[in-house]
Amino acid sequence: MDRPDYERELLAKGYTAVAGVDEVGRGPLAGPVVCAAVILPVEETRLIAGVNDSKQLSKKVRERLAEEIRATARAYAIAEVGEDVIDEINILQATRLCMKRAVLSLALSPDFVVTDGNMRLDIPMPQTSVVKGDARIYSVGAASILAKVYRDALMARYAEEYPAYGFERNAGYGTAEHIRAIGEVGICKIHRKTFVKKFLAGTPKTTSANT
Repeated sequence: MDRPDYERELLAKGYTAVAGVDEVGRGPLAGPVVCAAVILPVEETRLIAGVNDSKQLSKKVRERLAEEIRATARAYAIAEVGEDVIDEINILQATRLCMKRAVLSLALSPDFVVTDGNMRLDIPMPQTSVVKGDARIYSVGAASILAKVYRDALMARYAEEYPAYGFERNAGYGTAEHIRAIGEVGICKIHRKTFVKKFLAGTPKTTSANT
């Protein structure tokens, strides 16, 4: 999926700046949800080969494509919503908020927005949502790549601060290694308390940054 057919249909209807939006990190036990919005050119000479759902790509390919997307995009923005807000308003509402922030942070304001999944955003622009849009819509796939590369790098930095959990390997997801670490040393500042309650019986409440 590396052709902007959907975007070209919208441009043919009179829209001029179509933004694709996607998130990464709805499921992890720790770290923020991250969203990206991107407006890409659709001229044949400026297309980026290989854009796809970020989960279908290797780390090396994702990083190469993210660099090309950032260099080629008419505009892109990345937003994050942290564990404190996720715990307060729930992950679905946090994801909507994150997507909204990404869209409204674009240097070029879009006149149509396409989101992945089934998301209705509180934004003033016309919008639609496409299930599995990251694998079907060019700009949404590009957004998924930007969000994934950004979040993976962020979690690798958190791994240096909280080395007990293997964040550089699991990106905060509930792997056996991660769950075992919670059982042994408790949680750290970036854990989502509403996500880890069932793992906390008999463990310390929090750990220090040097754990």
